Amino acid sequence: MRIIVLGATGLIGSAVLARLASAGHEVVGLARNIETAARTLPKGRFVALDLGTATPEQLARELDGADAVVNAAGLLQDGPGESVARVHVSGMATLIAACRLAGVRRVVHISAIGVDTGASSDFSRTKQEGDALLAASGLDHVILRPSVVVGRRAYGGSAMFRGLAALPVFPLFPDTADLQIVQLDDVAEAVAVFVAPEAPAGVEMDLAGPERLSLEEVIATYRRWLGFAPARRIPVPGWIARLMYRLGDGIGRLGWRPPLRSTVAREIARGATGDPGPWMRMTGIRPQSLSDALAAEPAGVQERWFAALYTLKPAIFVLFALFWIVTALLSFGPAYDAGVALLKEGGAGALAAPLAIGGALADLAIGLGIAVRRTTRMALWAALAVSLLYVVAGAALLPRLWLDPLGPLVKIAPVVMLNLVALAILRDR
Repeated sequence: MRIIVLGATGLIGSAVLARLASAGHEVVGLARNIETAARTLPKGRFVALDLGTATPEQLARELDGADAVVNAAGLLQDGPGESVARVHVSGMATLIAACRLAGVRRVVHISAIGVDTGASSDFSRTKQEGDALLAASGLDHVILRPSVVVGRRAYGGSAMFRGLAALPVFPLFPDTADLQIVQLDDVAEAVAVFVAPEAPAGVEMDLAGPERLSLEEVIATYRRWLGFAPARRIPVPGWIARLMYRLGDGIGRLGWRPPLRSTVAREIARGATGDPGPWMRMTGIRPQSLSDALAAEPAGVQERWFAALYTLKPAIFVLFALFWIVTALLSFGPAYDAGVALLKEGGAGALAAPLAIGGALADLAIGLGIAVRRTTRMALWAALAVSLLYVVAGAALLPRLWLDPLGPLVKIAPVVMLNLVALAILRDR
């Protein structure tokens, strides 16, 4: 079969693509960013296409000759240039129209558990609207609504659970409901069943795990898997939790994807539970429990490193951005005269003041560039280059700074190393 997977570079989409390709299907993955997809998923062919902005005619060209379409495209919350309504609602309308143009009948759509029982957020509301469009389309549709999906790869909920499990104390957030964690492999297997032409159509089904767990129990399970001792529980006051969610929303406006945002707060308060019985009876799949799935994949040093770095990563980028911004503000303000004096001592003469201002502007641009996700990588490379330039220029023009008791040149070494660490952990997936 020739199968098109939308959202093919996401957690679920990439797993579905790999599962279908391993079964011998011809698979084409569509996604907004396919920069590394061909290297990480070599069995599929990839086409850059944004479901939220594509026209039906553009999408229909990619669907030509397809036997089925899997829609795993989704967005948790609005961000710069990103809209949940555009992806979940307008994107679904585009997909339906494109399927009609290309003559594709079977569509397997990945929704989310609970969205059919009431919208607690824009994510739920738009998912529900998209589901309704597909159900009324007349296509041979299957709507799968997985609970919180986790797997071997650390992304989304799987990453957040690991990061929380590695904390020395466990923060007990208020207003968290039960979860029925579902394994990524089980979700991919369900998709593989329903893409077959002989599979039932007109199906809407929850994909829920076999056990109902509180968030605390989920984190404790991951903590045991990582080999950490039980953590002391610390209740998080409601006002602090709300502040963290708002901070997460603010960081999200800069293009980052923090795990704690207002949508997560609303969704986790509703919980993610359902009946796995219909899924099991219709497909024969017996979903794994979280503890069984983790026991089958013992944690190694890479899992422990990731878990420990997960909550340190945002701190690294916030502090590094602030380091460059504050340095710039000091150079413009109370440290301006000292900076000009150093440049004159190094032989800059009349250029001392312009060089001081130019250096401060460069520092400010780097700090702001690190803060905005779209420019972070470029800004980190610029920070590395400027740091090395400061070392070379300082050593050549003011070698006495090597002996300065505050070590202004010596301290650039840990700055450079932190810069390299930030570059190494920048990617989310």
